[in-house]
Amino acid sequence: MDKHKIADKTFCTVGDIVKKSDFLATGLKDQDVYLLLRQGYIERVRNGYYRMSSTNDTQEESMLSRLMTHGILCMESALFYYGYSDFTPRKWTMAIPRNFSRTVKAIEKTIPIKAYYVRNHVYHLGETTGVFNGVILPVYDRERTICDCFKYRTKLDKEIFTKALHAYVKDPQKNLMNLTEYAKEMGIYKSMINVMEVLLNG
Repeated sequence: MDKHKIADKTFCTVGDIVKKSDFLATGLKDQDVYLLLRQGYIERVRNGYYRMSSTNDTQEESMLSRLMTHGILCMESALFYYGYSDFTPRKWTMAIPRNFSRTVKAIEKTIPIKAYYVRNHVYHLGETTGVFNGVILPVYDRERTICDCFKYRTKLDKEIFTKALHAYVKDPQKNLMNLTEYAKEMGIYKSMINVMEVLLNG
């Protein structure tokens, strides 16, 4: 089969972003991938990842799902997702393990990302998934998102912080037991409880 047709079939099967290993699994060789790249038929997104050169409107969500295998949407992105903020983030805000800073730097030129480097023992705390523009991505749940607002309060706009807390208090899906558990695990219980008690009892 023609190399271009094999490449087309691979993209149809895998999606907008294809790994080099995906090409090799279809029978293409290293030199075939290099030739497609030189011809301008495909373009490199980052080392080992490619997309069709004719695909200029690849969803950022699709790119995140393929390129950011170690990242969980948090803070502004999570607040917007849950409807706790009406401010559309200019960058995807993601919690990243501290030892993956190189991965972030490698794709920042392709996708706008604001990284929050998180310690490993709380990295997966409150992790769930959400559907973003038809793409399933990891995101922190409501309670972890609110805890992060307190954790990174100095980095968050005051108005966004206040609106987020009031929106959470009114949310029928809130889980105060998880909120307390997460806050204790993250070491922010004392700083959070006084504020939340006033809002919840007000």
